[in-house]
Parts: sequence; C-alpha cells; structure tokens
Amino acid sequence: MAVQMELSRVIVAEINDQRAIYLREVNGQRTFLILIGPFEVQIINRRLLEEPPFRPLTHDLLRNVIEALGATPVDVTISDLKDHTYYASLRLKQGDKTINIDCRPSDAIALAVHYTPILPIFVEEHVLDEVS
Repeated sequence: MAVQMELSRVIVAEINDQRAIYLREVNGQRTFLILIGPFEVQIINRRLLEEPPFRPLTHDLLRNVIEALGATPVDVTISDLKDHTYYASLRLKQGDKTINIDCRPSDAIALAVHYTPILPIFVEEHVLDEVS
C-alpha cells in the first residue's frame, strides 16, 4: 500500500556538496530522505521559491509534451528500492487510459512541483519500512 507524502524540505549543503529532499507523511510522522543531483534540486528550489525560467528547461519541456499529448498527470509513486537505487513512476491519464512511466524519483518530484497544486507523491509502505 502506498503512503501519501508531501515535500517538506529541500537541503543544499554547500560544505559537503550534498543535496536532498525530505518527504513527510501526510497525516503521519514518518519522513523519507532522498539524495538528489544538483540539477534536480535547483529545479525544485526554483519552482518552489522563484519565478519560472525565461525559457523552458527539461521539466518544463516534459510538462509541455504531456499537455500537448492531451494527458493529465495524476501522481508520483516511489515504488521500490533495489541495490541502493529508488524506483518511481509517474501516472498519467489520457482519455480513459492510464499510463505509468518509469522514472527517477528526483525527476518525478521535480515535475510534480511544476503543477499547482503539486502532484500527489506516494511512497510504497515496504520502501518506508526498508529505510526506517
């Protein structure tokens, strides 16, 4: 079963060059940390704190393609952890068809913050159990 989470913190540590996002359980106490790359953290921070860029960046392009194809993003699910790598999917609706797209959690969350409200983010219970 998937647990709904919300983006609670974005961490950029200049001293040790680490970047991370924290997800917090909606209506709960658990948190979930993901280390992410500099590009993804910059995109997430820009969307949460600043104006959009003058020209579309990669996640803007993805959003534009999804919309041009007549699809609507539904949610993001972090579904697995294998060999220290997280797996996620982006779920889209296109007419009466549901499409699941495999992606990195950082890219899925970066895309999620491009929508208002932010797309729902879920983490499978077994993943939360593994990291706690």
